[in-house]
Amino acid sequence: MTAKTRYDYLSGERTQFLDEAEQASELTLPYLILKDQYTKGMRHLPTPWQSVGAKCSVTLAAKLMQAMIPVQTSFFKLQVDESQLGQEFGPQIKSELDLSFAKIERTILEAIAASNDRVVVHEALLHLVVAGNALIFMGKDGLKLFPLNRYVVERDGNGNVIEIITKETIAKKLIEDQLPEDVLNQYDTVVDGSDDSVEECDIYTHVTRDNNRYVWHQEVHGKILEKSYGKAPVDVTPWLALRFNSVDGEDYGRGRVGQFMGDLKSLESLSQALVEGSAAAAKVVFTVSPSSTTKPQTLANAGNGAIVQGRPDDIGVVQVGKTADFKTAFEMMQQLERRINDAFLVMQVRQSERTTAEEVRLTQMELEQQLGGLFSLLTTEFLLPYLSRILNQFQKSGKIPRLPKDIVKPTIVAGVNALGRGQDRESLGQFLQVVANTMGPEAVQKFINPEEVIKRLAAASGIDVLNLVTSMQEIQAREQQQQQMAMQQQQAENQTAMMKTPMMDPSKNPALAPQDTPPEQV
Repeated sequence: MTAKTRYDYLSGERTQFLDEAEQASELTLPYLILKDQYTKGMRHLPTPWQSVGAKCSVTLAAKLMQAMIPVQTSFFKLQVDESQLGQEFGPQIKSELDLSFAKIERTILEAIAASNDRVVVHEALLHLVVAGNALIFMGKDGLKLFPLNRYVVERDGNGNVIEIITKETIAKKLIEDQLPEDVLNQYDTVVDGSDDSVEECDIYTHVTRDNNRYVWHQEVHGKILEKSYGKAPVDVTPWLALRFNSVDGEDYGRGRVGQFMGDLKSLESLSQALVEGSAAAAKVVFTVSPSSTTKPQTLANAGNGAIVQGRPDDIGVVQVGKTADFKTAFEMMQQLERRINDAFLVMQVRQSERTTAEEVRLTQMELEQQLGGLFSLLTTEFLLPYLSRILNQFQKSGKIPRLPKDIVKPTIVAGVNALGRGQDRESLGQFLQVVANTMGPEAVQKFINPEEVIKRLAAASGIDVLNLVTSMQEIQAREQQQQQMAMQQQQAENQTAMMKTPMMDPSKNPALAPQDTPPEQV
């Protein structure tokens, strides 16, 4: 069975998910999932009557991006599993390991910042929010995104990917040297350097799971390209089939927009009705009685403030008279917009002069806590395979030293774990505040270990305290050195003051005066 035949067969299972994704895209970002009629030269995309869906989708994708791959901090940390060694390291060895691991982390983060990974990941998150599915290929030239209408996937009962087929349309000129002769003969013209015509062909990439590895190849017109074979272990596969929400027994995920499709459709209909009704109500039309002495032409030519002959009763203005209906529709639109903003974690601060920074911070923290259930699946299906693939590539290329697989393990500190650290920081701050308010500030200094508090706050904020926070031993040594310097300075001052006393002045104390020595006898 060729890859095209298999792709067409699996496309039947994808139909319902693709239809839902196309509807969600039309209400939010129409360019994400293009229908067939838009991909065949017709580029007039539908324009939604409201922008709430686009704003909410972009906002949620940005929040997920900041939570998954933060810009200011690392999203992972290398640690040694001491249980595998059966021994504990001393503080000096731990410090040296932390320094080495921190250097490796910086190397990887700098490489990510210099690549296009963040751009592709953000685009993938947009597809996940709107369509619920996205496929990322981690190639040598960077990440590549496949939208839902360009790939099919099959999973087993546990949700593990067992087959992926992608479809791409490229120019025949790019792969002409790899095409067999019988495939080339199917084209009417042969593309050479002098021919400006561009012929396109569909290329299928077929990925299957073979025990503990993935193998793939590419086909054109049912013929396999010789240089297209590839393989990779399951834990470092470059093919990442992502889902926003997983449903048991389904090969594809469900997007956030699809969960609130009813509110978005209602908002779209009300927005269209209100916009068109407002446009009709804003149109000014005068009517003139047929028996009036005032001619319509005279009224039309009259300027502002002009005086014309006629009776006011013979002239009227057409009015829609739908003010109450428009108000009802507008209030319903506001209610729908609030519900959609809450669903997509768009922060809405209470409009008041008494709104404090603490209220804004609590609102933001509440929204961030709601992310825990949204990207927990992304942490498993994206961050871990993404990091494992990068570590594997960097070790093979020699950019970082080889790490013992069973001893050194990367730990994800972004996503849900970052929210947990934020909750720890909030709880620790509340605890210290309660102790200070209940027992007084001196109780905090007496019973609370400041070194441990600083370490926990740094850990909750994702900050490495190595060579940043002074230890108690260093503080004690510094205080002891300061005391010794103070004692030495005090002794010097005492000696100086003693030299200035009358007892130490030779002019006033004869005992200190120099004695005359007799001349030597010759």
